[in-house]
Amino acid sequence: MLTTLNTAYTDTRAADLAWALGREPLPALATREVELEGTVLQLRLLGASHQVLLEEERGVCSETVACIPGSRTPLPLGVAKRVGDWEYEFAAHVEVLSPDAFAGRARELLALVADHPHGLVGVFPGSPYAFTALLAQRTDGQVTWRTWHAYPQEGHLVATRTRVGVCAAAGRPARAPAGPGCAPINL
Repeated sequence: MLTTLNTAYTDTRAADLAWALGREPLPALATREVELEGTVLQLRLLGASHQVLLEEERGVCSETVACIPGSRTPLPLGVAKRVGDWEYEFAAHVEVLSPDAFAGRARELLALVADHPHGLVGVFPGSPYAFTALLAQRTDGQVTWRTWHAYPQEGHLVATRTRVGVCAAAGRPARAPAGPGCAPINL
């Protein structure tokens, strides 16, 4: 789903992004609810980037990547944590692209996410390549999502990847291994 966001472009530099787990839902400019085999994901576009809320019978897992006033947690390259009964893995990468390469990559991502049944992309005013995009799926019994935060004025594209699976210690049988000490989410 593609939407034009009616707001000022708040996080104007990739370096301004911060990461947080467990935040309450923040005001969203656009949302898309996606159900993946019993797990509900709410993809949220913020004026300052994105938030994903994962809900299932165990509770809620919240990820926020945005300009967070007062945050002391910059965007990490990688995180692996246990969150309740879940194993949570996050990775981020910043691509630095020439203007032509940036435009080509932006067009490719906009086309991929806009037409995907589990995608949400919001374009900010001022540039057709200033956007935040989210794409969710279930892979190997785990819930995964990818995001892209585009900064055409500096040629930076921030890509993130998140994977959430239920720990074997949570007492649920696994269908297939999901990594050390984890079982896929079985709902």
